[in-house]
Amino acid sequence: MEYRFFGRTGVRVAPLCIGAMNFGNPTDDAESMRIIDRAIDAGITMIDTADSYNHGESERIIGRALARNGRRDQVFLATKGHFPTGPGPNDRGNSRLHLIRACEDSLRRLQTDHIDLYQIHRPDPNTPVEETLAALTDLVRQGKVRYIGCSTHPAWRVMEAIMVSELKGYARYVSEQPPYNLLDRRIENELLPLCQAHGLAIIPWAPLAQGVLAGRYTDITAPPPDSRVVLRGGIYAERVTARGIEVGRAFAALAREHGLTPAQLAILWVKDQPGVTAPIVGVRTLAQLEEILPVLEMALSADLRAACDALVPPGSAVVDFHNTAGWMKMRIA
Repeated sequence: MEYRFFGRTGVRVAPLCIGAMNFGNPTDDAESMRIIDRAIDAGITMIDTADSYNHGESERIIGRALARNGRRDQVFLATKGHFPTGPGPNDRGNSRLHLIRACEDSLRRLQTDHIDLYQIHRPDPNTPVEETLAALTDLVRQGKVRYIGCSTHPAWRVMEAIMVSELKGYARYVSEQPPYNLLDRRIENELLPLCQAHGLAIIPWAPLAQGVLAGRYTDITAPPPDSRVVLRGGIYAERVTARGIEVGRAFAALAREHGLTPAQLAILWVKDQPGVTAPIVGVRTLAQLEEILPVLEMALSADLRAACDALVPPGSAVVDFHNTAGWMKMRIA
Protein backbone atom coordinates (compact mmCIF):
# COMPACT_ATOMS: atom_id res chain seq x y z
CA MET A 1 0.00 0.00 0.00
CA GLU A 2 1.15 3.56 -0.73
CA TYR A 3 1.16 5.58 2.48
CA ARG A 4 0.88 9.30 1.88
CA PHE A 5 2.29 12.25 3.76
CA PHE A 6 -0.40 14.18 5.61
CA GLY A 7 0.10 17.57 4.01
CA ARG A 8 3.45 19.05 4.85
CA THR A 9 3.69 17.15 8.15
CA GLY A 10 5.93 14.14 8.57
CA VAL A 11 2.92 11.92 9.32
CA ARG A 12 2.07 9.15 6.85
CA VAL A 13 -1.47 7.85 6.50
CA ALA A 14 -3.18 5.22 4.40
CA PRO A 15 -4.99 6.56 1.31
CA LEU A 16 -8.41 5.81 2.84
CA CYS A 17 -9.83 7.11 6.13
CA ILE A 18 -12.67 5.59 8.17
CA GLY A 19 -15.46 8.07 8.85
CA ALA A 20 -17.38 7.39 12.06
CA MET A 21 -20.55 9.42 11.54
CA ASN A 22 -22.63 6.21 11.48
CA PHE A 23 -21.18 4.83 14.73
CA GLY A 24 -23.97 4.83 17.29
CA ASN A 25 -26.72 5.42 14.72
CA PRO A 26 -27.42 3.33 12.71
CA THR A 27 -24.30 1.20 13.34
CA ASP A 28 -24.31 -0.37 16.81
CA ASP A 29 -21.34 -0.81 19.15
CA ALA A 30 -20.46 -4.34 18.13
CA GLU A 31 -20.46 -3.68 14.38
CA SER A 32 -18.60 -0.39 14.84
CA MET A 33 -15.87 -2.17 16.76
CA ARG A 34 -15.61 -4.87 14.10
CA ILE A 35 -15.20 -2.14 11.47
CA ILE A 36 -12.45 -0.44 13.49
CA ASP A 37 -10.56 -3.69 14.09
CA ARG A 38 -10.78 -4.77 10.45
CA ALA A 39 -9.73 -1.36 9.14
CA ILE A 40 -6.62 -1.35 11.33
CA ASP A 41 -5.83 -4.93 10.31
CA ALA A 42 -6.03 -3.83 6.65
CA GLY A 43 -3.53 -1.02 7.22
CA ILE A 44 -5.92 1.92 7.49
CA THR A 45 -4.41 4.34 9.96
CA MET A 46 -6.88 7.24 10.24
CA ILE A 47 -10.32 7.44 11.89
CA ASP A 48 -12.34 10.66 11.67
CA THR A 49 -15.24 11.61 13.94
CA ALA A 50 -16.78 14.72 15.55
CA ASP A 51 -18.24 15.65 18.91
CA SER A 52 -21.61 16.29 17.26
CA TYR A 53 -21.95 12.84 15.70
CA ASN A 54 -24.84 11.10 17.44
CA HIS A 55 -24.54 13.36 20.51
CA GLY A 56 -20.98 12.20 21.22
CA GLU A 57 -21.75 8.49 20.94
CA SER A 58 -19.47 8.09 17.92
CA GLU A 59 -16.52 9.33 19.99
CA ARG A 60 -17.50 7.10 22.91
CA ILE A 61 -17.61 4.00 20.70
CA ILE A 62 -14.19 4.77 19.23
CA GLY A 63 -12.81 5.32 22.73
CA ARG A 64 -14.19 1.98 23.92
CA ALA A 65 -12.95 0.19 20.80
CA LEU A 66 -9.37 1.49 21.08
CA ALA A 67 -9.28 0.85 24.82
CA ARG A 68 -10.45 -2.72 24.21
CA ASN A 69 -8.08 -3.56 21.36
CA GLY A 70 -5.10 -1.62 22.73
CA ARG A 71 -4.31 -0.12 19.32
CA ARG A 72 -4.64 3.60 20.03
CA ASP A 73 -1.05 4.26 18.95
CA GLN A 74 -1.73 2.68 15.54
CA VAL A 75 -4.44 5.24 14.77
CA PHE A 76 -4.18 8.84 13.58
CA LEU A 77 -7.29 9.96 15.45
CA ALA A 78 -9.23 12.98 14.21
CA THR A 79 -12.24 14.73 15.64
CA LYS A 80 -13.95 18.09 15.25
CA GLY A 81 -15.60 20.86 17.24
CA HIS A 82 -18.02 23.66 16.33
CA PHE A 83 -21.58 22.35 16.18
CA PRO A 84 -23.92 22.53 19.21
CA THR A 85 -23.15 20.12 22.04
CA GLY A 86 -25.74 21.48 24.46
CA PRO A 87 -28.57 24.00 24.85
CA GLY A 88 -26.49 26.94 26.05
CA PRO A 89 -25.47 29.92 23.89
CA ASN A 90 -21.80 29.04 24.34
CA ASP A 91 -22.19 25.34 23.59
CA ARG A 92 -21.31 25.94 19.94
CA GLY A 93 -19.09 27.95 17.62
CA ASN A 94 -15.36 28.62 17.41
CA SER A 95 -14.78 30.73 20.52
CA ARG A 96 -11.99 29.95 22.97
CA LEU A 97 -14.62 29.18 25.61
CA HIS A 98 -16.40 26.57 23.52
CA LEU A 99 -13.43 24.96 21.76
CA ILE A 100 -11.37 24.30 24.90
CA ARG A 101 -14.41 22.81 26.62
CA ALA A 102 -15.31 20.79 23.54
CA CYS A 103 -11.79 19.44 23.11
CA GLU A 104 -11.58 18.34 26.75
CA ASP A 105 -14.97 16.64 26.47
CA SER A 106 -13.81 14.84 23.30
CA LEU A 107 -10.67 13.64 25.08
CA ARG A 108 -12.81 12.10 27.82
CA ARG A 109 -15.18 10.40 25.38
CA LEU A 110 -12.30 9.09 23.26
CA GLN A 111 -10.45 7.84 26.37
CA THR A 112 -7.19 9.34 25.20
CA ASP A 113 -4.75 11.96 26.42
CA HIS A 114 -4.35 13.56 23.00
CA ILE A 115 -6.15 14.08 19.71
CA ASP A 116 -3.95 13.71 16.65
CA LEU A 117 -5.98 16.07 14.44
CA TYR A 118 -8.44 18.55 15.92
CA GLN A 119 -10.54 20.26 13.26
CA ILE A 120 -12.84 23.28 13.13
CA HIS A 121 -16.01 21.72 11.75
CA ARG A 122 -17.34 24.88 10.06
CA PRO A 123 -16.41 28.57 9.87
CA ASP A 124 -17.84 30.88 12.52
CA PRO A 125 -18.45 34.38 11.13
CA ASN A 126 -19.02 35.72 14.66
CA THR A 127 -15.62 34.74 16.07
CA PRO A 128 -12.35 36.33 14.90
CA VAL A 129 -10.00 33.73 13.45
CA GLU A 130 -7.29 35.05 15.82
CA GLU A 131 -9.32 33.88 18.82
CA THR A 132 -9.90 30.45 17.32
CA LEU A 133 -6.26 29.92 16.35
CA ALA A 134 -4.97 31.18 19.71
CA ALA A 135 -7.18 28.65 21.51
CA LEU A 136 -6.06 25.83 19.22
CA THR A 137 -2.42 26.84 19.71
CA ASP A 138 -2.84 26.57 23.48
CA LEU A 139 -4.30 23.08 23.06
CA VAL A 140 -1.29 22.09 20.95
CA ARG A 141 1.18 23.53 23.45
CA GLN A 142 -0.58 21.71 26.28
CA GLY A 143 -0.10 18.41 24.42
CA LYS A 144 -3.83 17.78 24.10
CA VAL A 145 -3.73 18.18 20.31
CA ARG A 146 -0.98 17.25 17.86
CA TYR A 147 -2.20 19.00 14.68
CA ILE A 148 -5.09 21.28 13.72
CA GLY A 149 -7.23 21.49 10.60
CA CYS A 150 -10.55 22.73 9.27
CA SER A 151 -13.59 21.33 7.50
CA THR A 152 -15.84 22.74 4.78
CA HIS A 153 -14.19 26.16 4.76
CA PRO A 154 -14.03 28.44 1.72
CA ALA A 155 -10.61 28.94 0.20
CA TRP A 156 -10.33 32.54 1.42
CA ARG A 157 -10.92 31.51 5.05
CA VAL A 158 -8.27 28.80 4.82
CA MET A 159 -5.83 31.33 3.38
CA GLU A 160 -6.73 33.88 6.05
CA ALA A 161 -6.03 31.33 8.78
CA ILE A 162 -2.69 30.38 7.25
CA MET A 163 -1.57 34.00 7.08
CA VAL A 164 -2.71 34.80 10.64
CA SER A 165 -0.79 31.77 11.89
CA GLU A 166 2.32 32.88 10.02
CA LEU A 167 2.08 36.47 11.29
CA LYS A 168 1.35 35.64 14.93
CA GLY A 169 3.24 32.37 15.37
CA TYR A 170 0.10 30.33 15.98
CA ALA A 171 -0.35 26.66 15.16
CA ARG A 172 -1.10 26.26 11.45
CA TYR A 173 -3.84 24.29 9.76
CA VAL A 174 -2.39 21.15 8.19
CA SER A 175 -5.59 19.92 6.50
CA GLU A 176 -8.98 20.79 5.09
CA GLN A 177 -11.95 18.40 4.95
CA PRO A 178 -14.34 19.39 2.13
CA PRO A 179 -17.22 17.59 0.42
CA TYR A 180 -15.90 16.11 -2.82
CA ASN A 181 -17.19 13.53 -5.26
CA LEU A 182 -17.85 13.19 -8.98
CA LEU A 183 -21.25 14.91 -8.60
CA ASP A 184 -19.80 18.03 -6.94
CA ARG A 185 -16.32 19.00 -8.14
CA ARG A 186 -16.37 22.70 -7.27
CA ILE A 187 -13.42 22.54 -4.85
CA GLU A 188 -11.20 21.95 -7.90
CA ASN A 189 -11.60 25.61 -8.85
CA GLU A 190 -9.96 27.27 -5.82
CA LEU A 191 -9.73 25.15 -2.68
CA LEU A 192 -7.76 22.22 -4.06
CA PRO A 193 -5.14 24.42 -5.80
CA LEU A 194 -4.78 26.50 -2.63
CA CYS A 195 -4.20 23.45 -0.47
CA GLN A 196 -1.70 22.02 -2.96
CA ALA A 197 0.20 25.32 -3.06
CA HIS A 198 0.40 25.63 0.73
CA GLY A 199 0.86 21.98 1.67
CA LEU A 200 -2.49 21.17 3.29
CA ALA A 201 -3.79 17.61 3.27
CA ILE A 202 -7.22 17.13 1.68
CA ILE A 203 -9.45 14.51 3.34
CA PRO A 204 -12.76 14.70 1.47
CA TRP A 205 -16.11 13.64 2.88
CA ALA A 206 -19.01 12.16 0.89
CA PRO A 207 -16.89 10.41 -1.78
CA LEU A 208 -19.86 8.12 -2.54
CA ALA A 209 -22.17 11.11 -2.92
CA GLN A 210 -24.30 9.73 -0.08
CA GLY A 211 -24.71 6.42 -1.89
CA VAL A 212 -25.83 7.87 -5.23
CA LEU A 213 -22.52 6.89 -6.85
CA ALA A 214 -22.66 3.47 -5.14
CA GLY A 215 -25.78 2.61 -7.14
CA ARG A 216 -28.13 2.70 -4.15
CA TYR A 217 -30.69 4.99 -5.82
CA THR A 218 -32.54 4.15 -9.00
CA ASP A 219 -35.66 6.31 -8.60
CA ILE A 220 -36.01 9.67 -6.84
CA THR A 221 -39.46 8.65 -5.60
CA ALA A 222 -38.32 5.38 -3.98
CA PRO A 223 -35.18 5.87 -1.84
CA PRO A 224 -33.85 2.82 0.04
CA PRO A 225 -35.61 2.45 3.41
CA ASP A 226 -32.30 2.47 5.31
CA SER A 227 -30.91 5.52 3.48
CA ARG A 228 -30.18 8.88 5.08
CA VAL A 229 -32.87 10.38 2.89
CA VAL A 230 -35.45 8.27 4.74
CA LEU A 231 -33.85 8.14 8.19
CA ARG A 232 -32.68 11.75 8.45
CA GLY A 233 -34.22 13.75 5.61
CA GLY A 234 -33.46 17.48 5.53
CA ILE A 235 -30.02 18.30 4.17
CA TYR A 236 -29.49 14.65 3.24
CA ALA A 237 -32.63 14.55 1.11
CA GLU A 238 -31.53 17.71 -0.70
CA ARG A 239 -28.41 15.92 -1.94
CA VAL A 240 -30.33 13.22 -3.80
CA THR A 241 -31.77 14.58 -7.04
CA ALA A 242 -33.10 13.19 -10.29
CA ARG A 243 -30.09 14.56 -12.17
CA GLY A 244 -27.68 13.03 -9.67
CA ILE A 245 -29.37 9.63 -9.93
CA GLU A 246 -29.17 9.85 -13.73
CA VAL A 247 -25.42 10.43 -13.58
CA GLY A 248 -25.16 7.75 -10.91
CA ARG A 249 -26.72 5.16 -13.22
CA ALA A 250 -24.27 5.99 -16.01
CA PHE A 251 -21.41 5.90 -13.51
CA ALA A 252 -22.48 2.48 -12.19
CA ALA A 253 -22.52 1.10 -15.72
CA LEU A 254 -19.04 2.50 -16.33
CA ALA A 255 -17.73 0.86 -13.16
CA ARG A 256 -19.09 -2.53 -14.08
CA GLU A 257 -17.62 -2.28 -17.58
CA HIS A 258 -14.22 -2.00 -15.91
CA GLY A 259 -14.77 -4.85 -13.45
CA LEU A 260 -15.38 -2.63 -10.43
CA THR A 261 -18.35 -2.07 -8.18
CA PRO A 262 -19.77 1.48 -8.32
CA ALA A 263 -18.65 2.09 -4.73
CA GLN A 264 -15.09 1.03 -5.54
CA LEU A 265 -14.87 3.34 -8.55
CA ALA A 266 -16.40 6.28 -6.67
CA ILE A 267 -13.81 6.03 -3.90
CA LEU A 268 -10.96 5.26 -6.30
CA TRP A 269 -11.80 8.36 -8.34
CA VAL A 270 -11.57 10.62 -5.27
CA LYS A 271 -8.49 8.86 -3.87
CA ASP A 272 -6.51 9.41 -7.06
CA GLN A 273 -7.52 13.01 -7.78
CA PRO A 274 -4.57 15.46 -7.62
CA GLY A 275 -4.08 16.90 -4.15
CA VAL A 276 -6.24 14.37 -2.30
CA THR A 277 -4.66 12.63 0.69
CA ALA A 278 -7.39 10.20 1.75
CA PRO A 279 -11.15 10.18 1.18
CA ILE A 280 -13.27 9.61 4.28
CA VAL A 281 -15.43 6.52 3.86
CA GLY A 282 -18.38 6.43 6.26
CA VAL A 283 -19.19 2.74 6.12
CA ARG A 284 -22.28 1.43 7.95
CA THR A 285 -21.40 -2.26 7.93
CA LEU A 286 -18.37 -4.52 7.89
CA ALA A 287 -19.50 -5.80 4.49
CA GLN A 288 -19.29 -2.28 3.07
CA LEU A 289 -15.76 -1.95 4.42
CA GLU A 290 -14.73 -5.26 2.87
CA GLU A 291 -16.05 -4.09 -0.50
CA ILE A 292 -13.89 -0.96 -0.56
CA LEU A 293 -10.66 -2.33 0.96
CA PRO A 294 -9.30 -3.43 -2.46
CA VAL A 295 -9.23 0.25 -3.45
CA LEU A 296 -6.21 0.65 -1.19
CA GLU A 297 -4.13 -1.17 -3.83
CA MET A 298 -5.81 0.23 -6.98
CA ALA A 299 -4.82 3.07 -9.31
CA LEU A 300 -7.13 5.10 -11.55
CA SER A 301 -6.26 4.69 -15.24
CA ALA A 302 -6.12 7.66 -17.62
CA ASP A 303 -8.94 6.20 -19.74
CA LEU A 304 -11.22 5.73 -16.74
CA ARG A 305 -10.43 9.22 -15.47
CA ALA A 306 -11.39 10.67 -18.86
CA ALA A 307 -14.63 8.69 -18.89
CA CYS A 308 -15.54 10.10 -15.48
CA ASP A 309 -14.71 13.63 -16.66
CA ALA A 310 -17.12 13.13 -19.54
CA LEU A 311 -19.93 12.50 -17.05
CA VAL A 312 -19.24 15.59 -14.92
CA PRO A 313 -16.55 17.97 -16.22
CA PRO A 314 -13.76 19.22 -13.92
CA GLY A 315 -14.74 22.05 -11.61
CA SER A 316 -18.48 21.62 -12.17
CA ALA A 317 -21.37 20.09 -10.21
CA VAL A 318 -24.74 18.47 -10.80
CA VAL A 319 -25.65 18.13 -7.10
CA ASP A 320 -25.02 20.52 -4.19
CA PHE A 321 -22.92 18.91 -1.46
CA HIS A 322 -22.09 22.32 0.02
CA ASN A 323 -25.66 22.72 1.24
CA THR A 324 -24.47 22.91 4.85
CA ALA A 325 -22.02 25.70 3.98
CA GLY A 326 -23.70 29.08 4.28
CA TRP A 327 -20.81 30.73 2.46
CA MET A 328 -21.47 28.81 -0.78
CA LYS A 329 -23.84 31.08 -2.70
CA MET A 330 -23.96 29.03 -5.90
CA ARG A 331 -26.75 26.49 -5.70
CA ILE A 332 -27.42 23.66 -8.12
CA ALA A 333 -30.88 23.74 -9.70
